[in-house]
Amino acid sequence: MFRGFLPTGYEIIIIGDSISKGVIYDEEKDRYVVSKVNYVNLLTENIKGTIKNFAKFGNTLLRGIDSLNKYLSKERADIIVIEFGGNDCDFNWEEVAKEPCKSHEPKTDFYVFKEKLRGLVISLEKKNIIPVLMTLPPLDADRYFKWISKNSEEIGKNILKWLGSVTKIYWWQEKYNSAILSIAIETKTRLIDIRSAFLEHPDFRQFLCKDGIHPNEEGHKIIASKIHKYLQENYDYLLK
Repeated sequence: MFRGFLPTGYEIIIIGDSISKGVIYDEEKDRYVVSKVNYVNLLTENIKGTIKNFAKFGNTLLRGIDSLNKYLSKERADIIVIEFGGNDCDFNWEEVAKEPCKSHEPKTDFYVFKEKLRGLVISLEKKNIIPVLMTLPPLDADRYFKWISKNSEEIGKNILKWLGSVTKIYWWQEKYNSAILSIAIETKTRLIDIRSAFLEHPDFRQFLCKDGIHPNEEGHKIIASKIHKYLQENYDYLLK
């Protein structure tokens, strides 16, 4: 049961990356934009209390923890929804393309990601703040590979030389997603599995942007629906 809530409303914090920020790729404008049809906005009207969205484009778990600690040193929170991993598992693809024979590290080492995520969950619980973990939406490895190789045959060839197989992109992201699942089980933390909501559809790729990794507006509706359903089934008193 949730603890420490005010009877008139709840202070809910969202920390995460561009997905929670609501960033999509607008093909007409040919650039990234923040869509008003994002899952946080879609949920806001139905939640009792205040939702503050601290998600940022390009955010990693370590950056998010730093920002959150600064906020919590001055302000209160009841629930913190944690959405990280997409940037953490990513690589500097320009460097990979330049030097495909060298060793390259992800933005956040896998074991560091697990350790820091576990530590974050435990620290929040000690402060009587409820952590809620979210899984990663699946990516389209083929579309993402074209995106990071900028549709260049030469760049793509170099990245593939280091990568070995395009499918490894999906596998690598899945590994970080498995870390989120294992931490949730280990620490008995509440988990909203948005990945499964995408995979329920015959072709989840239709809910992703051109880059193959950001959910489009229909994808954000799927995320919002999954979270709403989770609240209805478990904590309906959080809904208006």
